Amino acid sequence: MGSFSVWHWLIVLVIVMLIFGTKKIRNIGADLGGAVRGFKEGMREGGDKAAEGAAPQVTGKTVEGEVKAKSESKA
Repeated sequence: MGSFSVWHWLIVLVIVMLIFGTKKIRNIGADLGGAVRGFKEGMREGGDKAAEGAAPQVTGKTVEGEVKAKSESKA
């Protein structure tokens, strides 16, 4: 009772095909495949860009300096 047999899955597949139709199911599969492909390409491009122009890391150090002149401007 815990798992479905092959016959259960075939009946579910037939019902889904009757409701949606094979063309719509095929289009959903193609759209899903394109989305996964685009995600993989984006991840690959993101890794390349990060390796090429790596920004310097902020270390949290404080830069001390001295203010030589203070100018006030009244608007």
